Amino acid sequence: MKKLISWNVNGLRACMDKGFMDFFDSENADIFCLQEIKLQEGQIEWEKEGYHSYWNYADKKGYSGTAIFTKEEPLNVTYGIGIDEHDHEGRVITLEFADFYMITCYTPNAQRELTRLDYRMKWEADFREYLCNLKKNKPVILCGDLNVAHKEIDLKNPKTNRKNAGFTDEERGEMTKLLDAGFTDTFRFFYPDLEGAYSWWSYMFKAREKNAGWRIDYFIASDDLNDKLKDAKIHKDVMGSDHCPVELDIEL
Repeated sequence: MKKLISWNVNGLRACMDKGFMDFFDSENADIFCLQEIKLQEGQIEWEKEGYHSYWNYADKKGYSGTAIFTKEEPLNVTYGIGIDEHDHEGRVITLEFADFYMITCYTPNAQRELTRLDYRMKWEADFREYLCNLKKNKPVILCGDLNVAHKEIDLKNPKTNRKNAGFTDEERGEMTKLLDAGFTDTFRFFYPDLEGAYSWWSYMFKAREKNAGWRIDYFIASDDLNDKLKDAKIHKDVMGSDHCPVELDIEL
């Protein structure tokens, strides 16, 4: 069985000082994916024995960025999705293995006042096409901060957030389209009705203390892997970021 972990660390250097290494070592994951590393090349010297590491940095300093650490060396590594408009913010890394693709993604935020919602819609369409094209070759596992709470059960206060970034009808509709294209929200596969299961909490208003959160960090697997899914977990007690790590256990 493979243990896969994804974590939006909201700045890897800051998270390093808040227990990141302890969690990384204790989990001993086969693949460990990061989003929002907020680094440029050379700003951190960190090689983990036993892992191959791959980094995708944003052009803009201190912004976005992703990384993957994997015990098994991939056959191929791709950065971005091959569309220039989308590939300057370090948002996607794809590893190709013999039997599947592993993708980490930090989806663009629609922003306050939804100033980036139109761009987000373009991203969603292009990224879905990218995933569907990969799926024609072999199964796909996508993880990351996808910046959307899909259903009302996926956030504490759905009614007051209806028109806010991450819970607009448009963004939720795009997630539905992705799942309808042959993909599975692995956490809901195991826990369809579990309430109060969140992966992100605002730093304001003691939101984490009150568990007033959102579930916006996912493992999404192509549905040809459904019979191989073993469990999905949200590590809500792991601190170090405003997000907590999420996990997928899968027979690969």
